[in-house]
Amino acid sequence: MKTKYIDLIDQTFYFPQEEFKLKDNQLQFHGVNLMEMIARYGAPLKFTYLPKISENINRTKEWFNNAIKTNSYAGNYYYCYCTKSSHFQHVLNEALKNDIHIETSSAFDIDIVENLKEQGRINNNTYVICNGFKRDQYIQNIARLINNGHHNCIPIIDNYEELDLLSNVINEDFQVGIRIASEEEPKFEFYTSRLGIGYRNIVPFYNNQIKNNSKVKLKMLHFFINTGIRDTAYYWNELLKCLKVYISLKKICSSLDSLNIGGGFPIKNSLAFDYDYQYMINEIINQVQIACEEAQVNVPHIFTEFGSFTVGESGGAIYEVLYQKQQNDREKWNMINSSFITTLPDTWAINKRFIMLAVNRWDDEYERVLLGGLTCDSDDYYNSEQHMNAIYLPKFKKEKPLYIGFFNTGAYQETIGGFGGLQHCLIPQPKHIIIDQDLEGNLITSVFSEQQTSEQLLSILGYQKRVKEEALEYSQKEAFIHPN
Repeated sequence: MKTKYIDLIDQTFYFPQEEFKLKDNQLQFHGVNLMEMIARYGAPLKFTYLPKISENINRTKEWFNNAIKTNSYAGNYYYCYCTKSSHFQHVLNEALKNDIHIETSSAFDIDIVENLKEQGRINNNTYVICNGFKRDQYIQNIARLINNGHHNCIPIIDNYEELDLLSNVINEDFQVGIRIASEEEPKFEFYTSRLGIGYRNIVPFYNNQIKNNSKVKLKMLHFFINTGIRDTAYYWNELLKCLKVYISLKKICSSLDSLNIGGGFPIKNSLAFDYDYQYMINEIINQVQIACEEAQVNVPHIFTEFGSFTVGESGGAIYEVLYQKQQNDREKWNMINSSFITTLPDTWAINKRFIMLAVNRWDDEYERVLLGGLTCDSDDYYNSEQHMNAIYLPKFKKEKPLYIGFFNTGAYQETIGGFGGLQHCLIPQPKHIIIDQDLEGNLITSVFSEQQTSEQLLSILGYQKRVKEEALEYSQKEAFIHPN
């Protein structure tokens, strides 16, 4: 009877896979010896495997180039990275090695853009697509960027007031886009996205505020839906509605030459994951081409904004199982040496699934368990793994440490969790490791951040300041009592 953990994985999925392989009964991720990394840096730890970022960017470019060639499509393709998925410098530096562009969401993003320009990572030819609801500071920062010569900065108009606000502070001619307020999938709690301008109002908005404004040119129509790019009737219906708006605008606006289809490529969240990226891209390009040919308008350049797909599959987290609690006849809780609430907030906030695998002991017998974090909150657990809502791991043995890994966690976790800030129940943020390659392809690891210390957390909470103030007050009293 096959009762080993390796047997379970092998009979449930195709294994090994491109990024996951076994060596000496231990899991490797893109050739990274995870147990060796644990021995060197300890656990819990988080890591970022930088080469995966470039790989996904270049795969996407190849898919779009193939589709453009197959369909004899006359437009160009531009890959934009959504900085909100991960703002870290090492992520942006890796992504920008691949001749891409940037999408921003808030005022401070522009400061990052300016920093990258100073470093020579980007230049005035780099498109900076400015999304989001624009408050005063965001407006001012966009204006500063354009006034300083970055004419490929394109603010995407999200509401009716933004155009006037931008015109008042931008000193010269500039380009804009308009975001479509797409209709949401029927299961959503609301009908229409809060972002953008409604389908029916876009042409009137152009006629009233842009058409006769000599300072502004409409370059781009922006389309995005929350469910992402998926082969569903809902997605194709929304795309066709978007194309009708594009065609209507193009017939009255010669400067409009670009369609931004946003992002939303799914990332691998199971060893059984299956998604035909090339088919979806081919079909999108084909649908755009057919609609434009029928309407006798020029096809647009295609922009995409991939965030999670760019960086998600580069990240991972490793924990040690500290203890097992048998709470009743059927439920065994494996307690990890960290917290899901603090380190993988998507698992409990939106029930996000990640690939979860044992790192070692693949030749041991397995058991069904639940995974619990260290905090005292009932929500600090993970039980939605891909094995029919059950988790199977090698049997807990106190004398044989068990390590588990969560993979493809590279998007949003640090920003949602508040990197460098307070952690729930003051569970310290784990050490973060960067994995890169040298020119010969050898793997290089380095520490990006150490595990948080109590002093850092106390300082945020104000305790360190109080201690310093008391020390100063005491020294002043002493100076008064014992004048020199």
